[in-house]
Amino acid sequence: MRITIASRIGFGTAPLGNMYRNIPEDEAIATVHAAWNSGIRYFDGAPLYGAGLAELRLGEALAGRPRSEYVLGTKVGRLILDEVEATTARDLGEKGGLFEHGLPNRIVYDYSEDGTLRSIDDSLKRLRTDYLDYVWIHDPAVDFHGDAWRDVFDTAINGAARALTRLREEGVIKGWGLGVNRVEPCELALERADPDGFLLAGRYTLLDHANALEKLMPAAQQRGLGVIVGGPYNSGVLAGGTHYEYQNAPQAILDRVQRINAICAPFGVDIRAVALTFSLAHPAVAGVIPGASRPERIAENLALMNSAIPVALWDQLKAAALISADAPTPQS
Repeated sequence: MRITIASRIGFGTAPLGNMYRNIPEDEAIATVHAAWNSGIRYFDGAPLYGAGLAELRLGEALAGRPRSEYVLGTKVGRLILDEVEATTARDLGEKGGLFEHGLPNRIVYDYSEDGTLRSIDDSLKRLRTDYLDYVWIHDPAVDFHGDAWRDVFDTAINGAARALTRLREEGVIKGWGLGVNRVEPCELALERADPDGFLLAGRYTLLDHANALEKLMPAAQQRGLGVIVGGPYNSGVLAGGTHYEYQNAPQAILDRVQRINAICAPFGVDIRAVALTFSLAHPAVAGVIPGASRPERIAENLALMNSAIPVALWDQLKAAALISADAPTPQS
């Protein structure tokens, strides 16, 4: 597998960028320390998360840790400028309201080769390190780009992907791929470039996996790529929250979660455990990276991931058509 993260569970740092709420600095740092002390060794960031805030906090929390002992990933495609936004109403598409409590710096899209190299250099400074392991091209085909998304994707493939391929060949990074919450750009990337894997958010979960299961996951497995599943709780709705796809969950999703919970309850199994183990069960999956903004969530996620789930529970979920009949599930 060309993308590996040492431990089956990693740490997604979007919450460190004050996603949804203004997280105290000491709480954010303590959460990273809790992840480290629990044995987590993959940390995934992005300039977008709080306009650089998440990377700054992650860099501070990991300062002094032996760099060879952890795997670090971040993303390119957005540059954080020194200038401050004139308004807090950022036009960032579907993710526009997520980081209203982040830093006020202006964020601009840039998927060019030069922009990619600049983004990496900026991230290295914020993260207080001299190298990255994995670099993901962030959202090159999100709804924000509208009908022009294919042009944006072309720029990303001809610009960022080319730069990252060169860095991989030179040994500067271990690998690259797309960091997206859409399956289609991943399939196109396999046709037009040579990625090492994907960070796929919210698209191989209990609530949404059929599309990825049909083509992308088999293709990744066949080519020996690794898929890291981001957002295994689908923005929180599978963990008792009310968000799905970064917005308030529609009633149809809430009803589906309730149906899954109704099957889990007689077995005494937490739906979060089912969510994590489902995503991990596919052989193409290198790991999952649930986000956390409180230290106690780290131990909870690790315990949930190691929960014993009866085969009968999976059978009932498939019989109720709540998960695909062909989806790999743990057998014990």
